[in-house]
Amino acid sequence: MFSEYTNEELQSIFIMQGFSGLSLFSVLLLMGLGLALIFGQMGVINMAHGEFMALGAYTVYLCSNLTEKFAPEFAPYYFVCAIIIAFFVAALLGALVEWLMIRHLYHRPLDTLLATWGLSLVLQQTYRTIFGAREVSPTLPDWLMGSFSFSEDLDIPINGVFVLGLSIVVTGSLIVFLYRSNFGLRLRATVQNRKMSGAVGINTARVDRLAFAVGCGIAGIAGAAFTTIGSTGPDSGSRYIVDAFLVVVGGGAASLFGTIASAFGIAQAQSILEFFLDGTKGKVATLLVIVIGLMIRPQGLFPSKVRGH
Repeated sequence: MFSEYTNEELQSIFIMQGFSGLSLFSVLLLMGLGLALIFGQMGVINMAHGEFMALGAYTVYLCSNLTEKFAPEFAPYYFVCAIIIAFFVAALLGALVEWLMIRHLYHRPLDTLLATWGLSLVLQQTYRTIFGAREVSPTLPDWLMGSFSFSEDLDIPINGVFVLGLSIVVTGSLIVFLYRSNFGLRLRATVQNRKMSGAVGINTARVDRLAFAVGCGIAGIAGAAFTTIGSTGPDSGSRYIVDAFLVVVGGGAASLFGTIASAFGIAQAQSILEFFLDGTKGKVATLLVIVIGLMIRPQGLFPSKVRGH
């Protein structure tokens, strides 16, 4: 596999694919962070998480079209605003879904899995009806185009650097949100012992709703980030849902640091292996590595305690 390349070519390939994997890492990390809240903290298997990612991507697409039509002078700035809007749109839908459906299914994992899988099909068909079956892409601002050229063989895409920076900001904000805010204290208390938290006056139902909404909102940000590296279709989110669950399970349920490490490892392995193998074989090889890792360490890289009842 490596014999046909010189050492210099292999070095350049690994560097280029490593930086290419950072864009995938950023999307997987953002998806995984949302699932770390919803699945890791709350124990909810949300099979529609990918559709919340697609909702964020479609929100950016709509903002792009509206900007081109009504405020073209705002084109250089719309993308950052669209990311914020994507978060709130996905979070609001998430809060609505939690209130209408999820709150009735806590501690019923199979029912939750089936219900959210059905929700994912409904959302996919809704996107297909509104936006059509074709994949769409927003018009990105000029400052996101091009690349940084460090040498003749090394070009780093600007959009990849931006998405990486965005994921770092979101990760830092989530850590502050969970460990330096009153809501984070209530959430962690609810995770440790729900009954005791309710006994001391914590509104655990409100904590659940807000946590689910924030997790879905972060998936919306992942969708906004995804628009910089790919086009969006009705089933775009479903392509990433398995990888997102692997990130969370591989890192350890409810562990943010495990999510970061797992997302980085999966993205880099997938990016490098898919260069030397075809796409399917690269994914299979990555999956085998994850399965072997979970056989050796089934609790994940950084396990944490799960919610008390």
